Amino acid sequence: MRSRIKLVFTACCFAIGALSHAQGDIMAENEKIPGDTYIGPKDQAVKDNLAKWQDYKFGVLIHMGLYSQLGICESWGLAPEDWVTRNGYDDYDSFASDYRGARFSLNPTNLDSEKWAKMFKNAGVKYLIFTSKHHDGFCMYDSKFTDFKITNPNLPNAKNPKPDVLKNVLDASRKEGLSVGIYFSKPDWTSQDFWWKYYPPKDRNPNYDIKTYPERWQNFVKYTQNQLDELTTNYGKVDVLWLDGGWVRPSEKKGRQNLDINMKQIAETARKKQPGLIVVDRWVPGEYEDYLTPERKVLEKPIPVPWESCVTLGNDWGWVPNDKYKSGTEVIQLLTGIVAKGGNLLLGVGPDGKGNFEPKIEQALAEVGKWLDINGEAIYATKPIVPYSEGNLYYTSKGDKTVFGIYLPKANEKEIPAEIIIKNNLKGKLNVMLLDGKTKLSYKNVAGGIAVTIPKSLRAELAKKAGVVIKVVS
Repeated sequence: MRSRIKLVFTACCFAIGALSHAQGDIMAENEKIPGDTYIGPKDQAVKDNLAKWQDYKFGVLIHMGLYSQLGICESWGLAPEDWVTRNGYDDYDSFASDYRGARFSLNPTNLDSEKWAKMFKNAGVKYLIFTSKHHDGFCMYDSKFTDFKITNPNLPNAKNPKPDVLKNVLDASRKEGLSVGIYFSKPDWTSQDFWWKYYPPKDRNPNYDIKTYPERWQNFVKYTQNQLDELTTNYGKVDVLWLDGGWVRPSEKKGRQNLDINMKQIAETARKKQPGLIVVDRWVPGEYEDYLTPERKVLEKPIPVPWESCVTLGNDWGWVPNDKYKSGTEVIQLLTGIVAKGGNLLLGVGPDGKGNFEPKIEQALAEVGKWLDINGEAIYATKPIVPYSEGNLYYTSKGDKTVFGIYLPKANEKEIPAEIIIKNNLKGKLNVMLLDGKTKLSYKNVAGGIAVTIPKSLRAELAKKAGVVIKVVS
């Protein structure tokens, strides 16, 4: 059985991972992201926190759960939908039993939250969001409202000195100066009040008619509210409440259940404990979607509302064996393209079931941090500025007197150009320099900006960089 499980889960991972979260009808409806449905917070404390968050630019989203132990895509193997494959299994129930049974072996004895926090800080990360519970319903924290949790006394992790994984990660991250957030799935595929055992699950939604059984649905609403209340009460200062599962939302559409969990009450209760809390009710347009979250994509052009691209470092959100990871250069260039359009990058990474990150993850993050140590001035606390990007030249700005041109060399580029045109409206004599090495550069005025001369002696070496930042100050 063990060898079959390993083979099957690996196959399932690749089949599901290619599709991932983007399979939802809710996601398809809303991933156009025009920004014209954005309302934004009214609370001044939330506005202030959101403005601070927009300056962070770079965060990480850590997925960890039963799927980390199995090395497969998070939760989706449980979804009885026709795009999901479970190769090697003859029936759904066997798969679901094996998946949930991973709780008896999940034991992250190598999890070093202090080491994690230092790694992310050194990578230039400014905020961290950790998965408290994914759609499968397994809690990575000590919830008082379920036994399906990593702190259950009957599970091996309970014997660890610090069994509450969420608490450990958030506490260590704050000590390193990171802002922290909590990921929480609104659907729960193990709760008897969401997927009732009386009926087989049909899809990602509740498997019973909530109008026929309103008390059962209200039990689930209360359960969700209770869990979110304990997360925003017992886990210290929380800056972002990141809610996934956008199909759980109010709806008047014919053929769709009205899965209202009373976000008004949730937000108000949470903000009494956490003044200024940013609430991200993903893909539910309205007053509880404080910023937009395009997934695995970068917007084609800037939009005048707060947004964050959530993109995986590998192919999957959590850990899977032999995943293919982006290089440090790819992450830097991805981050640059997002920031130039006014967004943040939330980079998805995950440890294995023992709490270890792959060496390739650590290497990529270290490369990003080294680049940001030198060039972070052009990324953090910047604003987009016309023309945003031209070819592989990207723009950011600070105040009215500073423009950054960020040139991203192509993989096969031997030398960067001898002259780079940087569009700007700065007045008077300009100070132009490379951030890397603080080298002063000469320039001449041209229509709409300046032509900056790159010395011949630097061009080949600069072509090896992930990004070359030219700072222009009036």
